[in-house]
Amino acid sequence: MNRPRPRSPRTQVAVTVALLAALTASLVAAVRYDGYFTDQAGLLLRYAAAWALFAAAVLSLRRVPARAVVPLVLAGALAVAGAGLAGPPLTSTDSFRYAWDGRVQAAGISPYDHAPADPALGRLRDDWLFPQDRADCARPDRAPVGPGVCTRINRPGVHTIYPPVAEGYFALVHFLSPPGVRHKALQAGGALAALGVSGALLLVLRRRRADPRTAALWAWCPAVAVEAVNNAHVDGLAVLLSVAALGVVVRRRAAGGALFGLAVAAKLLPAVLLPGALAGVRRWRDAAVLLLPAAAVVALSYLPYVLASRSSVFGYLGGYAEEEGYGDPGAGARYALLRLVLPDSWAVPAVVLGTLAVVAYVWRRGDPQRPWSGALLVTGTAFLLMTPGYSWYALLLVALVALDGRAEWLAVAAAGAVVYAGGRTLGGATVQVAYALAGAAVLAGWAVRRRAGARDDERARPGRVAASGQPMWKESP
Repeated sequence: MNRPRPRSPRTQVAVTVALLAALTASLVAAVRYDGYFTDQAGLLLRYAAAWALFAAAVLSLRRVPARAVVPLVLAGALAVAGAGLAGPPLTSTDSFRYAWDGRVQAAGISPYDHAPADPALGRLRDDWLFPQDRADCARPDRAPVGPGVCTRINRPGVHTIYPPVAEGYFALVHFLSPPGVRHKALQAGGALAALGVSGALLLVLRRRRADPRTAALWAWCPAVAVEAVNNAHVDGLAVLLSVAALGVVVRRRAAGGALFGLAVAAKLLPAVLLPGALAGVRRWRDAAVLLLPAAAVVALSYLPYVLASRSSVFGYLGGYAEEEGYGDPGAGARYALLRLVLPDSWAVPAVVLGTLAVVAYVWRRGDPQRPWSGALLVTGTAFLLMTPGYSWYALLLVALVALDGRAEWLAVAAAGAVVYAGGRTLGGATVQVAYALAGAAVLAGWAVRRRAGARDDERARPGRVAASGQPMWKESP
């Protein structure tokens, strides 16, 4: 049989552009579909189409000539971010709390001192964040705060939980926003952060002389359009600071530590990256060069709010952890995979032991020149052990995948999206099934890479003729 003729470079670029256009159109359709409460099945189908087109576009990029890769990655990043701006926040109301905290700070009040429902802040309310229309207040994503008044802000009776760099970002967005811009200001901030991450990834990959195609794993990912841009989660800012920290820490440990401190003070979650940054470090002095600047930046960022606040600057953080079931595994869907094989009471100790084991492995065996690789293993394992129900947490994982190249870990991000957007429709076993499939995908990817590595070692032996094949991603271990 005759083999099919390979596509010309121009044809391959055109195919990739067409797939990107289809991906963008599918994301616009998803973020404009108001079905989170009324038609989760329809929303999940739109998400599935976007993820399928994302996978096809990334695979198509493999055959694109090298000179066209970076322009395509950047063009796709702009298109995906633009798609996220096509509608109001779709599946999360967190950005309304961000807008409120920015408004409170502009009035000279600490956001940690009053809950949104506190009558003391009544003068700061408007008809956007606090609707007074009876039909509007009947929507399922509204919370009552008084007779005839509701709010778009979730948990209006509790204080904010966001750390100080995030609060500073909310205040800055409020200061720079023209009147009446409403949700678009924070969405624009999310788009700029997402594009900043794409640029930072390309810079890090270029400095390592690595394949820039892996940056598309972030730049074109549907989670970026939905969570970082449309829902405007502050995680986008935390990811930007985290990528910068990982890119800097290899050469300048103290500067990287300071950037890690800023990332942690934006969303706390980036603290899981520190074991990767400490891979191969054997001396306490070398560890201190990283950890002390990180701790100092976190402390200094909290200090102005501590001085300006009468209440705790940790706000509802403890209550949030309890509400999500992290302390009582029998109360929610946390630790879902562990609870399939262990008693509920064993889940938390198992998470601690499992995480410590992975951290120890990364510290002993990790590559200090590739801190993102160890960070991906620690972060991804933590997700599989803890099975979080909020899909935007996985934005950090997506960026680590783009740095490292092990695309199978994106299955964990997709699992989070399925759990959050379709849990009520798919039923009680959604968490277990979604994360179990994600774990299976990760194991399958590991097995394939291990087998490929063994085959390459065999071919590299004296007397063997090396094959001419190319790996999917040059930097993939």
